[in-house]
Amino acid sequence: MTTPNVTIYSTLSCPYCVRAKQLLERKGVAFKEINLSNEAPEVRIELMQRTNHRTVPQIFIKDQFIGGFDQLYALEREGKLDQLLA
Repeated sequence: MTTPNVTIYSTLSCPYCVRAKQLLERKGVAFKEINLSNEAPEVRIELMQRTNHRTVPQIFIKDQFIGGFDQLYALEREGKLDQLLA
């Protein structure tokens, strides 16, 4: 089984970013984290243009933007997250 391509854009002071990462870790899912606190401002601007969202976390699974923590948790609650990660 290959590791899904999960990317989380986060910041240092984001409790929802922590919760999203904890959910993925509990599921044994490897992810790439891009901490916007450490990136050039252009990275955040490009991300906002790509997703039309200003908040973090911003989560991508297999290059598909799924949203933030609320959307990730909703997928888990509905039993759809495992399918997306497969």
